[in-house]
Amino acid sequence: MKKHLMKGFKIAGISVVSMLLLLFILPKLFPEYITNQIKLFANENIDGELRFEGSNLSFFNHFPSLTLTLNNFTLKGAAPFKNDTLIHSKEMAFGINVSRLIFNKEVKIDQIFVSDALFNIKVNKKGQANYSVYKSKSNKNSAQEESETSIKLEKIDIKNTHLVYDDQSTKILIDARGFNYLGKGDLEESIFDLFTEAKIDSFDFTFAGEPYLKNKNVNASLITKINTNSLALEFKQNDLKINKLPVDFKGTFNFIKDGYAMDFTIKSTDSNLYDFFTALPPQFTTWLEKTKIEGKTDVLLTLKGKYVEATNTKPDLAFNMKIRKGMIAYDKVPVPATNVFLNFDTQLPSLDTQKLNVKIDSIFFNLGKDYLNAIVDVKGLEKPVIAAHIRAAMDLQKMNRAFGITSIDLKGILNADITANGIYDMSKKILPKTKGIFSLRNGAIKTPYYPHPITAINLNVNVDNPTGTTKDLLVKINPASFIFEDKKMKVEGRFANLEDLKYDVKINGELDLAKIYKVFSQQGLDVTGYIKASLAFKGTQSDATHGRYNKLHNSGTLILKDITTHSQYLPKAFVINEGVFTFKQDQMKFNNFRASYGKSDFVMNGSMGNVINFVLSDKAVLKGNFALKSNNLYVDEFMYASPDPAPVEGTVVNPPTATGVVVIPPNLDLKLNARASKVYWQGLKISDLVGNVSLNKGKLNLNESGFIIIGCPVKMDVVYNYETLQRAFFDFKIKADDFDIKRAYNEIEMFRNMASAAKSAQGIVSLDYAVKGKLNQDMKPIYSSLTGGGVLSVKEVKMKGFKMFNSVSKSTNFESIKDPDVTKVAINTIIKNNIIIIEQFKFKFAGFRPRIEGTSSFDGQLNIKMRLGLPPLGIIGIPLTVTGTQEKPKVKLGKKTEEIEEQEYIETSK
Repeated sequence: MKKHLMKGFKIAGISVVSMLLLLFILPKLFPEYITNQIKLFANENIDGELRFEGSNLSFFNHFPSLTLTLNNFTLKGAAPFKNDTLIHSKEMAFGINVSRLIFNKEVKIDQIFVSDALFNIKVNKKGQANYSVYKSKSNKNSAQEESETSIKLEKIDIKNTHLVYDDQSTKILIDARGFNYLGKGDLEESIFDLFTEAKIDSFDFTFAGEPYLKNKNVNASLITKINTNSLALEFKQNDLKINKLPVDFKGTFNFIKDGYAMDFTIKSTDSNLYDFFTALPPQFTTWLEKTKIEGKTDVLLTLKGKYVEATNTKPDLAFNMKIRKGMIAYDKVPVPATNVFLNFDTQLPSLDTQKLNVKIDSIFFNLGKDYLNAIVDVKGLEKPVIAAHIRAAMDLQKMNRAFGITSIDLKGILNADITANGIYDMSKKILPKTKGIFSLRNGAIKTPYYPHPITAINLNVNVDNPTGTTKDLLVKINPASFIFEDKKMKVEGRFANLEDLKYDVKINGELDLAKIYKVFSQQGLDVTGYIKASLAFKGTQSDATHGRYNKLHNSGTLILKDITTHSQYLPKAFVINEGVFTFKQDQMKFNNFRASYGKSDFVMNGSMGNVINFVLSDKAVLKGNFALKSNNLYVDEFMYASPDPAPVEGTVVNPPTATGVVVIPPNLDLKLNARASKVYWQGLKISDLVGNVSLNKGKLNLNESGFIIIGCPVKMDVVYNYETLQRAFFDFKIKADDFDIKRAYNEIEMFRNMASAAKSAQGIVSLDYAVKGKLNQDMKPIYSSLTGGGVLSVKEVKMKGFKMFNSVSKSTNFESIKDPDVTKVAINTIIKNNIIIIEQFKFKFAGFRPRIEGTSSFDGQLNIKMRLGLPPLGIIGIPLTVTGTQEKPKVKLGKKTEEIEEQEYIETSK
């Protein structure tokens, strides 16, 4: 026996030593061969940049598997993500089949081990994915040496990994931190079952920008059937646990042409209501620790259908939740919410919000004897079909305490009984048939954002619409009042018949908008304003529209300070710094009304008419007559700014730039006597503007205006009418006497383009001109659209460095023609089709008597005919032509000219 034992120990010892030697020796025999085979396989099959810092072949890294470990492994993505990291791992290890390596000298990878990694998966809006790095057979170069490496996976082991899946085509974002995964199966088969155990420390799921899960702990045991031939996945058995909530997930996912086909069902049946709350976002964690929750819940989420971006085909989403025998008690509250019942169902066909259906078949809870009982069914958003019955009688403070609502402190006795049934379609003047009351007594609201509450809130509203039409709607407010910062605001009124609104409203009180806004918002937002009102309005819209002012009873005073308003026609906010408005019938008068717009300031005195009708109807016209004064008026700030696209997170958002013409609202009929000390427009500085302005039907008329520009007094009449956001019409007449031509050329762009020959001129001229045409989206003239004409009177000008005369001097060898002095010359021009027609004019200098006529264009082309009369009397003359451009004029002897092609303006719909 002893002999046999010793023999057995020797054999076992030799075997163990042999095995250990094999474990040490085998990796030394094949390291370079295996590494080269892996590299060759990657080059053959991977279309992406692959890097690693070093490799190690060992049995001991993932015993008992022989693994090739690549350190600091990085793989870049496929186009168009070639510069983005797809995978980065501290360790990427490949398990090698030992028998195939020894006997067949073939590297077969049957296991993958990943640790401390980042999987950064991206899909853009076109459905292009960064993970499409595997080369198809047709893309492989047959001339290259083929690898003896193959992948036939039986095990995938991932530890402590950060997984990000950002699919912009489906608007799904998944962020999983602390991702641990173990998957086993016969992955060599074309159809196989994959058995998975997964644990995620923190899981986020966001759809269309809305977070649905945040920082959730996930445990999963999954069985997934995978068909590699048809690229189909079937989730057969998937038991998940999100925190404490058990979830059953089943479904299918197939890749189809240009998209996906999916059929997912996620449900949790007969679960504890408390476990459901553990799956909610982290802001509920503290609340949940202090809250006792009882009851059962069923949750069902389905996503079924096809997603094809090219045809805008999207799946149907549905969600249902039921709560039975629920109880919620926060922080041992004496009166908990009991008998909580809910049957909530929502459907979103084709992920189209306009088709959203929300049905609350029932929601009910008690607070002692208080209760809320509601049934709400809404189908669609644009023209919803509504069926609702809401009844409530409760103390809001009890509700606040029972549910642990700490973000807002509510008080008051609420009573409601509202029934509504029917379609909401204002275009057809249809409303749901409605009957109801809503009242709140001795209410109060306090938030963390402001130290003092809104108190003494009393509201009593009655709504009645027996026929479901806008004509039969009746709303009574009897009354509504509250006290804030020791100032009371009270509103009472009655509104009937939206087709011809009949109103009877009284408003009395004071309100500090800056402070009341802070009650409902976070600090740091710049919202200011003060309102003090003592108003009474009574009448009908038709009486205001048809001028039956004797039937109106409108009166009172409104004081506004630091009120910010916005308009669809203006890119910036209009700020009422201070204004006192007095109402009488349809008139509103104001004295020393101070306002600002951007860097512009205004003081106005006068009155406006048709005010009530203007407020009640979007088709009414506001009339007015007042005086306007401004110290600084920046016209460019009134230019329409198109809205910028939504900013991408992490990018710097620049302020909107002006990309449209100045828009005159079409519903204004105003007459202004305007005075502005300084006006800034397109780089020009105008001072001492005086004129009569009228705004009517989107058109501006400036009559009998005067101002000073480049130190010269100017008289001007202007007509301006915006036609589209990208185009406007203008017609102006200007008369300016004795201005500096050099300053005009340097400082006025239109003058520079119309009188380009004045570039080298110095002296005094006068202008009497009329031009009309179109302006583009930058408020600059469209030169081919301009028509008009006038006279430029030269009083005394030196044409120093004028290239045309210099060229004539060079061509005729008359040195004295250079830099001529011109006096008392009237130059008549006509503008049409981008051409400036210069009528014949003559002058004399240094004994010469030139006679000039011809055409030039706004882009600098010349076609000038000149007769150069020679001294002493100009009887003998030399015929010349000047063509080319103003920068490079070409002077020739003779009369033959080159016509400049006209550019006829063709108006577009934009």
